[in-house]
Amino acid sequence: MTPAIWWQQLALVMTGGAFGAGLRFWIGGQMLRHFGNGLPYGTLAVNFIGSLAGGFLVVWLEDRGQAALYLRAFLIVGILGGLTTFSSLMIESLILARAGRSMAMLTNLGTSLMGGLVLVFVGAWLAGLMRPQG
Repeated sequence: MTPAIWWQQLALVMTGGAFGAGLRFWIGGQMLRHFGNGLPYGTLAVNFIGSLAGGFLVVWLEDRGQAALYLRAFLIVGILGGLTTFSSLMIESLILARAGRSMAMLTNLGTSLMGGLVLVFVGAWLAGLMRPQG
């Protein structure tokens, strides 16, 4: 990959990421206004939307040639990456499953979910230790 192509893709990722993050903020606000805060409906919505869009885009972009590099950078890494990283986990799971690597897919899912859950609690615990007492 030439440096020019890399820089073009980076610009597309950054532009798409800003759009995706803004979309996440907007969807989160809409879900909060419509459904309240009983569950993190905004997060659920963007994770599900990102998973649906990611599955669609992975297959839709197959065999699209050079243009697919730019579309992937903007749509998948950029917009969906800014919208949700859960979609990345789901897309990678789809790719592993389509490659006939079901055990790798299940290992990746289990490790990601359990590791993420443990680490979010460890991070919260560490932050609590660093908080000023008073």
